[in-house]
Amino acid sequence: MNRLREQGNLPPTAAWMLAAAYVKAGQPEAGKQLIDKLPMQIKPYQELAYSYGSDLRDKAIMLETLLLLNDRTKAFELVKEISEAMSNSNYWMSTQTLAWCLKSVGAYAGGEKGDLKFTYTYNGKEVNANTALTMAQVNLPMEGAKGGNLKITSESKGTLFVRLISEGVPARGAEEDGEKNLSINVTYASSSGIPVDPTVLEQGTEFVATVTVTNPGMRGIYKNLALNQIFPSGWEINNLRLTGDEGSGITGDIATYQDIRDDRVYTYFDLNANQRKTFKVLLTASYAGSYYLPAVSCEAMYDNSVYARKKGKVVDVVKKVVQ
Repeated sequence: MNRLREQGNLPPTAAWMLAAAYVKAGQPEAGKQLIDKLPMQIKPYQELAYSYGSDLRDKAIMLETLLLLNDRTKAFELVKEISEAMSNSNYWMSTQTLAWCLKSVGAYAGGEKGDLKFTYTYNGKEVNANTALTMAQVNLPMEGAKGGNLKITSESKGTLFVRLISEGVPARGAEEDGEKNLSINVTYASSSGIPVDPTVLEQGTEFVATVTVTNPGMRGIYKNLALNQIFPSGWEINNLRLTGDEGSGITGDIATYQDIRDDRVYTYFDLNANQRKTFKVLLTASYAGSYYLPAVSCEAMYDNSVYARKKGKVVDVVKKVVQ
């Protein structure tokens, strides 16, 4: 620890973590000296790989160190910033950032004394809530959610932070095409390359789903992209790993990792600036009937500003006509 401190060129995040280590080692003064001249503001950034860091993750690290130093005044300012970000439905967080925020804010809340008391009014009904824990979760019915008829009143001595979360799955056919800083193209063809219409396939037809993902290059290399392909239950995936035909050329480019399941394929890969990669899945239209082909999507696992998707559609598998 002493040798690391004497380097003199520590990144701010490393200095904050080292300061926390000194406090835990029983040397709080050494910890204070490390961070005394460090700025409290951090320029926004989002790391797609390596430490998966972000400006908010770093603020959470700072908050934890300040709590160890018992500086709750400065800590409270960071708690407000972090809580505001966590309450903003438009602010996306990676698992790394979210974990650090919950850990540090939880440590701050754990230092608050007294029960958590509040009342909330939803659709005209007032409910009193009281718990000795540092957090309370209330499930609200969907009825009336769009009306904004929710009122919360704190009866606790400390500050009450509220987070309203709504989540769900888009209804069948409700998806839309969309892309941001990434593009994808989806085509379907026979094994010999002749285009086929996936909305109407004859039972027993073998065909290839081809997805090409392109990095426009404006933001450099993309790490940890995830391509999600879910297929209708009337189609079967022909897993070439099981037949030993992976080198047949049908699979396209090599992925970092590919998870092939009964009805879906998850493909993980990196993409350099201005690079494109193509991935192929061999399929068979096996069972007659009408099915739904879900949206095909690709996204950066640690940055929600990088994504592309093609909306889903209804597909039919028709019985083979016997001549």
